[in-house]
This record gives sequence, structure tokens and C-alpha cells, in this order.
Amino acid sequence: MSRAEPSAPQGRGELRDRPQTARARRTSFRATLLRNELLTTFRRWRTVALLAVLAAVPVLVGIAVKIETGDGSSADGGGGGPAFISQITNNGLFLVFTALAATLPFFLPMAVGVVAGDAIAGEADSGTLRYLLVAPAGRSRLLLTKYATVVIFCLAATLVVAVSALTVGALLFPLGDLTTISGTQISFAEGLGRALLIALAVAASLIGVAALGLFVSTLTGSGIAAMATTVGLLITVQILDQIPQLHALQPYFFSHYWLSFADLMREPVYWDDLAKNLGLQALYAAVFGSAAWARFTAKDITA
Repeated sequence: MSRAEPSAPQGRGELRDRPQTARARRTSFRATLLRNELLTTFRRWRTVALLAVLAAVPVLVGIAVKIETGDGSSADGGGGGPAFISQITNNGLFLVFTALAATLPFFLPMAVGVVAGDAIAGEADSGTLRYLLVAPAGRSRLLLTKYATVVIFCLAATLVVAVSALTVGALLFPLGDLTTISGTQISFAEGLGRALLIALAVAASLIGVAALGLFVSTLTGSGIAAMATTVGLLITVQILDQIPQLHALQPYFFSHYWLSFADLMREPVYWDDLAKNLGLQALYAAVFGSAAWARFTAKDITA
């Protein structure tokens, strides 16, 4: 009677492929989770409305400047105004810089605060948070995905303002070489490059607000309360940043170096305040991101 032949042993290549396959599955799951979160966020009517308002600001500014300068008068009328506004009539590209300067103090951070504040609390409020935490998602992975979504929204919101301003500026005003703050001339192509750098700098200026809003979102189960608290904190910090008696504390407020992006329009570029702004935003992201993780991973999920 013949003995059954033993089964062939697994090859080393197959054993090596198993960790790679598992890693590929995890990567695919993370990508799917992020994609679904992005689709959910950008399909909400609230997000669409926020982006529409942001896109409308450059349109209103451009039309107002066009009407005011229809008789050949100065764009700022001698009364000041947002940065670069007096240059819009000479070059429509300056509308990009003006629109970003006009929206950064309130409109852009408010939009980010609303999205970030609703990230976790909104899910708890609607009763879907428990379903999102079903394995293999996990709390840490979900929180990181939420923050990545808010950061992407920061970039998207900033680009909406910039693209809207560039379109309106091209339609209403001439385009050409730019005069920097330092008085030097740069080509229109270089000016477009500077505009892109400024948009990226403005988007990076919002990651501190994004982390703060995400932390607030982990403290409550009400999306409205989280959004209102985040926007309230934003307004409070903006007010405190304008009080002269608090000058010693103001360099530590996340909004203090927001307008440093104007230094990108100097020749040569001044990097000091830009570096301070990026460092401060990274600090806020690390502190409040860690606080959000500590709170969320220890939180009892009842909804």
C-alpha cells in the first residue's frame, strides 16, 4: 500500500508575499476611507455653500473696484483697504492677493472652523460615529482621516478664492508684468508662481485652526455646538490679537503671522515671518492634534 505523498512546503516567496499583501490591503483601506470621507464632506450642502461664499468674495471686490475706478480714480480712494487693492486696476493678478488678504482674517478660517468642528461631533450628532469605528477603521485611523480631510478642505477653499479672483481679475482688468512691494518688476509668469506660493502659504496658515476645531469636535456630541465654539474661539483670538496691551502674548496666537504671506511679494522674499507662521501652525497642529487623539481614543462612544 503506497503512502500518501506529503504536501509541498510553502515557498519562501509566498511567505514574503503575505505581509506585502496585508500592507497593500491596509493602504487600500486607508485610501478608500479618505476618499469616502472627502466625498461625504464636499457633497454636503453646507460645504458647497461655504465654498460658494468664498468664491463670491473676489467677485464682489473686483466689481466694487471696477465701479469705483470707472472715472479713473484710485482703487483705494485714499482711504486704505485690503493689501494690494490699489494695484488691482494696473494688473488683475493683484486681485488674487487682495482676495486672500480680505478672506484670511475671517471667511477662510470660519469655513475651516465649521468643517473641523463638525468632523467628529457631527457624526456623533447624526448617530453614525459608532458605525465608522467598526474594525478595521479604528479611532486613531478615523481621527487622522478626519484631520486629513479638513487640511484638504483648507487647500481647496484657498484655491477657490484664488481661482475666482484670477478669473475675475482677468475679465475686468489688464494683465501683465507685476511690480513687487520692493518696487522691482517681475514677469506675469513669475507673478503666477508667486500667487500659487501665496495660496499654499495661506492654506498652511489654517492647519492650526483645523487642529483646534478637531479637538473641540471631540469634546461634544453636538455638531452645532462644536462649530459655534470653534468660530467663537477664532473671533476671540482675532480680537485679542488687536489689543496692544497683549503684545507679549500675540506672537503665540495662531492668527498673528497670517498676513506674512505678503512678504512673498518682496524682492528678495522675506522668509522670517513666513517661517514663524509655519512653525506656529505646526505647533498648534501638534498640540491640539495630540489633545484630540488623547480625548477621542479614551472617549465613550454612545452615538
